[in-house]
Amino acid sequence: MIDLYFWATPNGRKLTIALEEFELPYQVFPVNMGRGEQFKPEFLAISPNNRIPAIVDHAPADGGAPISVFESGAILLYLADKTGKLIPRDVRSRTQVLEWLMWQMGGVGPMFGQVNHFVAYAPEKIPYAINRYVNEAKRLLRVLDKRLTGREFVAGAYSIADIASYAWIASARDRLIKDPFEYPNVVRWLDAIAARPAVVRGMAISSDARTQVMDDEARKHLFGQR
Repeated sequence: MIDLYFWATPNGRKLTIALEEFELPYQVFPVNMGRGEQFKPEFLAISPNNRIPAIVDHAPADGGAPISVFESGAILLYLADKTGKLIPRDVRSRTQVLEWLMWQMGGVGPMFGQVNHFVAYAPEKIPYAINRYVNEAKRLLRVLDKRLTGREFVAGAYSIADIASYAWIASARDRLIKDPFEYPNVVRWLDAIAARPAVVRGMAISSDARTQVMDDEARKHLFGQR
């Protein structure tokens, strides 16, 4: 059994999709970050960076004590290695998956997150910041669109690299992809992944952990940390 510490964000969705794809049994533990639950000592013992997602694997491959893992990319890689699924074993193909997984972790996640913050949550609209991050997000979409030319998925067969980027790009589709002909390969890729039964199930996972109203308390916990 996998314990998944979850909030309904793109990083959280990566793991619900992956766990469904891997067909691993799991239970969801909501972490309401808008109410500061990520700072509880019991959660920090699992995720010292006070972010979701995090997991505890009660049946690790070595048969020993439970293993906790934080950071969504590390969790995806851990689960892929645990199950032997969605990551190739040959060195060249595996390296490509790792490249595109790190591309998402270092680029898509941070940049798309900043777009979301400055467009939707910042208390004042700062044109420079909005343009800076929207332009960078669109650059990344162009990189992905070029990569997907003649390819069904980013690193050959469907893999954790696709799951990692899908969760973020699907969440920003309406905001950043106004014209489907601008990124035709990305749109095709999004639609193909969205149709997978495991993805449908993973995207449907929800909880009461998402703060629906961005009130002062939520802003304090999410954006006012020191």
